[in-house]
Amino acid sequence: MDAEDLTSWVHMSYIAPPHISPPESLLSSTKHKTSPPTLPESSYSPYRQSATLQSTTMATFSNTQTSHPDPYKEKNLEDPSLKVKVEDLLSFIEKTKFCMLTTTTADNILASRCMALAAKEGHGLDLLFHTNTESGKTDDVASHSNVNVAFINSTNGDWASISGTASIETDREEIRKYYSPSLKGWVGDLGDGKHDGGPEDPRIGIIRVKAKTAQYAVGKHTMIGGLVEMAKGTVTGEAPSVNKLRHLSEEEIQQWRSQ
Repeated sequence: MDAEDLTSWVHMSYIAPPHISPPESLLSSTKHKTSPPTLPESSYSPYRQSATLQSTTMATFSNTQTSHPDPYKEKNLEDPSLKVKVEDLLSFIEKTKFCMLTTTTADNILASRCMALAAKEGHGLDLLFHTNTESGKTDDVASHSNVNVAFINSTNGDWASISGTASIETDREEIRKYYSPSLKGWVGDLGDGKHDGGPEDPRIGIIRVKAKTAQYAVGKHTMIGGLVEMAKGTVTGEAPSVNKLRHLSEEEIQQWRSQ
């Protein structure tokens, strides 16, 4: 039996279903016909073998043994006190105000749209947005409550990403509390004396996003200072320290909300 025949025989004996025998040409080429070893039936599943291989050889996309393969993250990641992390995040959100709210449609497709922050609750970490309850995003939230809210400053690249669960609020007392006259321009007056864009218009609701986790990056330097750091990094090959890269865990957010 040459090396190619031996390889084929071993391959067939481990992944082929029990009812398939080694090729006749292979058997006739051996001096003494040898039966494949008997294995448990579960061993014959090519899908199980494939899954085992995948879990051990394709766990990540890592292609380096370096202890810190992401130097940008290593250089910029910070973990200050909870108070500092939350206050800097809230300051950025308040200044930015506009964001992208991402929901999941009934067809399991991600959909994003620009929203203006209406108010904050839960010591600042629960975000409220006005909505027309006739819009598609309310249906999205009703069927898939997990959402993401992303803020970005297009001038300097500062950003924040907040993941949480959303709900639709239609209680008129809450609507009146956060109502803004500018909403009339968005929902319009249908001329029926009811859907007039006012605080009693049943189309006006609130999307309340209760934050679960958050991550954000805000600049450490002025714009000029950041450009200088980037230029130095380009010359030296060393990742620049330009941002305060921070993460808020679910436990930290719960702790902040409960104080």
